[in-house]
Amino acid sequence: MNAIITGGTKGIGRAIADKLASHGWQLYICSRSKEDLAATKTTLEGLHADTIVHTAVVDVRDKVAVQTFGNLCLEQLGGQIDVLINNAGVFYPGSIYTEEDGALESMIETNLYSAYHLTRKLVPAMINKKKGLIINMASIASFMAYPNGGSYSISKFALRGFSKVLREELKEHGIKVTTVMPGATWSHSWAGMKDQLPESRLMKAEDIADTIWSVINLSDAAVVEEVVLRPQLGDL
Repeated sequence: MNAIITGGTKGIGRAIADKLASHGWQLYICSRSKEDLAATKTTLEGLHADTIVHTAVVDVRDKVAVQTFGNLCLEQLGGQIDVLINNAGVFYPGSIYTEEDGALESMIETNLYSAYHLTRKLVPAMINKKKGLIINMASIASFMAYPNGGSYSISKFALRGFSKVLREELKEHGIKVTTVMPGATWSHSWAGMKDQLPESRLMKAEDIADTIWSVINLSDAAVVEEVVLRPQLGDL
């Protein structure tokens, strides 16, 4: 089995890569950091002898770079794509009227356009195979607004809408689409809060990965359209 994961070297993306690697999957992951990709490849292949990790340096804000990554995956996999996980994302806090100019454009490019362009590149191969799973990593910000959410929430609302449209378009082709909407999860975005919050206050990235593993392992007759995960004590 094989999976393509954007933003696969840190946080939730890395936890998903760890989970799939532990089951011997072949992985195609991208990130902006060549060093992070090399470290991830070395670690995962060192821990799991059956896993092969392919890497590519990609700035997912760049349409051409994303399409090139998609072509690379198609060529190396011969069109045999089992799971696509559109995980890459960025969060800049702020209110719509106070956030820095360009915040909306940056988050739309990263959180929405990257998923749109990569999915469009890979979906025809999934349709030919009549099977596959697309997982879009959204957020609780995809269905609720909150203070300091600003354009991040706008981008995630849009990503959820993208998922809903894909679900309707692809169901007749045997392709599943799942939107995952986590609340606060320990990741790079929360690194500065490690000393201010108890570890138990936020979810672990592994919690999200375990949930995705369950989604992947459903029978062909079932699909999880949306899943919401929150810290036990609620949102921050």
